[in-house]
Amino acid sequence: MSRPPLPPFTDETAAQKARMAEDGWNGRDPAKVALAYTEDSIWRNRAEFLQGRSDIEAFLTRKWARELDYRLIKEVWTHNANRIAVRFAYEWHDDGGQWFRSYGNENWEFDEHGLMRRRIASINDLPIAGSDRKYHWPLGRRPDDHPGLSDLGL
Repeated sequence: MSRPPLPPFTDETAAQKARMAEDGWNGRDPAKVALAYTEDSIWRNRAEFLQGRSDIEAFLTRKWARELDYRLIKEVWTHNANRIAVRFAYEWHDDGGQWFRSYGNENWEFDEHGLMRRRIASINDLPIAGSDRKYHWPLGRRPDDHPGLSDLGL
């Protein structure tokens, strides 16, 4: 299975890869998102360590059951050959109605087919008031004309 764009990445293809990841995660379909990763992909997400698509799918199922009305923006920080570093922020609320903005960084490593074989994520959650939210598009893909992280001052 091939998932273009393929490494080595350029500025343009690294940005495409980040937007594809953002779009997938905003779709919140764990089985579909898991297909972007190698069968034996290794993750560190916060303090949780995962390996393989089935772990990833189970993790994402739990995540999106807890993080409601999830909306994410990713931005490339840097790239080199088969690696991309992104920063991101997402907004969500818990089942009690408390809103959060979660900030973080991810380091990605891809195989020759464009599948992610390693993902290392560091994330911090900031409780926010609903009136402080910056992401108001309908659930799903962020509209092309919606500001990115830098434009929003994040």
